[in-house]
Amino acid sequence: MTIGKLVFRNITRRRGRLVFTLLGITIGIASFVTFLALGGSLKDEIRREASALGANLVVTPKGSCAYEQVSVLTGDQLPATITMEEVGRIKAIGGLTAVPVVTEKTAIRNRPVPVAGVPAADMKSFKGWEVGSGAYFADDERAIVAGATAAELFKLAPGSVVTVRGQQLPVKGILKETGSKDDSTLFIPLSLAQELFKTGEKVSFVAVRVADVSRTDEYVEKIKGAANAGVVTDRQMLKSVLGIVGTVNVTLQLIAAVAVLAAAFGIVNTMLTAAYERRREIGIMQAIGARQRDIFAVFLLESGCYGFMGGILGVIGGLLVSTFAAPLVSQNAFTSFVKGSGSLTLDPKLILGSILFSVAVALAAGLYPAWRAARLTPVEAINHE
Repeated sequence: MTIGKLVFRNITRRRGRLVFTLLGITIGIASFVTFLALGGSLKDEIRREASALGANLVVTPKGSCAYEQVSVLTGDQLPATITMEEVGRIKAIGGLTAVPVVTEKTAIRNRPVPVAGVPAADMKSFKGWEVGSGAYFADDERAIVAGATAAELFKLAPGSVVTVRGQQLPVKGILKETGSKDDSTLFIPLSLAQELFKTGEKVSFVAVRVADVSRTDEYVEKIKGAANAGVVTDRQMLKSVLGIVGTVNVTLQLIAAVAVLAAAFGIVNTMLTAAYERRREIGIMQAIGARQRDIFAVFLLESGCYGFMGGILGVIGGLLVSTFAAPLVSQNAFTSFVKGSGSLTLDPKLILGSILFSVAVALAAGLYPAWRAARLTPVEAINHE
């Protein structure tokens, strides 16, 4: 009998033990893969939103933290503290284009939806939007232009009516899909947003695009001199947000690692039990010429097989959970990235790395039981009842 056949027979000998041992490592690896997959999707979506923002600089409320910078990328509600007078002084700086935005929220059929007040023509040019159906609004209109995803989700079309802060507003047009958070947002003229949400002559943030990127630091100083507000570059904002997400992701992976560690102890217990039950069999193998290293290899291969099978099942389970969990994540500034990421891409490195990690953990867990089995003397093993 070859070693491969012997290993397979030993693993499948106790079906119940096989199932529960595999279940432990599968759950641990599935948790690990789920957090890795969602974390990778989250980072990709953040980079996509930062690129779609189209701004080299973002003027935010003074003293704003990284969480509020996340809100800029997600379109989440931000306090309106930057005055239109300050916006005017920023626009007066040569060599840049500045577009003020008010970000708020409303609800359609009890489901939250972001609302952005924007200067109509300026924002359309700034973002390069195209209208898919209907028409675009003007600054003096009381109307809505909806993103493609929001229109699909709430069955909106040109002529539909949406209630925002007690005011019934007609949907004038639907934007073509952009692949960013703009798709899930309702847009209204800036002055109308200030009126409905009672922000006065204030906005939430200002997106700024500079003509000469090499002079970014100079523009930052000029903007700070023109407005009592904070200024962050697109790279600084991206680094700050990714830093927070990375910290959260590492914490989640450590939690998953605890589950993997618990599964490893399950493998240790299984292999120690198997070594005890098969002492007579080990003695017979030694009597017919098996060396200590052969017995060690058999037990180590058995534990490695647990890791390999559990790793494959865990990867499949983790990817399935990630795919179905993303749309169910509760809406907030961070998880809206996950919700907006759509389907998760299959990363070969993630799949292969997770399986190898599972095998490595299982092999490490099997070292001691394999050593114990190999140290048995032939007489002690054969005389065992």
